[in-house]
Amino acid sequence: MSKINKEFLLEAINSIQTGSKEKQRKFLETVELQIALKNYDPARDKRFTGTVKLRHVPKKSFKICIIGDDRHLDEAKNLGYDCKSAEDLKKLNKNKKLVKKLAKGYDAFMASDGLIKQIPRLLGPGLNKAGKFPTSLSHQESMEEKVETVKRTIKFQMKKVLCLSVAVGNVSMETDELNANIMLAVNFLVSLLKKNWQNVRSLHIKSTMGKPHRIY
Repeated sequence: MSKINKEFLLEAINSIQTGSKEKQRKFLETVELQIALKNYDPARDKRFTGTVKLRHVPKKSFKICIIGDDRHLDEAKNLGYDCKSAEDLKKLNKNKKLVKKLAKGYDAFMASDGLIKQIPRLLGPGLNKAGKFPTSLSHQESMEEKVETVKRTIKFQMKKVLCLSVAVGNVSMETDELNANIMLAVNFLVSLLKKNWQNVRSLHIKSTMGKPHRIY
């Protein structure tokens, strides 16, 4: 059962949208959900991780890279996606700076299922550390559909601190689209917590450059 007041949430979304129109930026601002937890000990309690598929793509400028076998590389080129072969990865020579640069250049990676096990050997732990280990892609799946799913998927990952933040949309989205994404993200996050709502101290939403609005 969600404890978020719907009117309160819509008011916060409207404030963010109004604020972004009043002070327009040279880039499209992301809308973030910021979560503060309580009654949780990251050192002792099990750290949670979970992914959920939102109804609407949160980021317009989502960049994905396909690490593929020959067949997937051809398909990626035809669809206009950036792609790299195992040979391309070998050339990075496990250089931490280069792997970090690769990870930073994309929002997500996908890899042919036959190649995915080789990635730690080719690149070291860099992509995993950045939280961008590739999603597996088989030849039975539609690349386009899988990319669409990855674009809509957000990840909650508990680290050593009691605060986390995820992108749930952008300021160009309709109010009801943002509302749907935020509710879905919040309810999923609460389901991951040991004591559900009792573990939530506060929830805020904010645009990249805007001020935070408390919704719980």
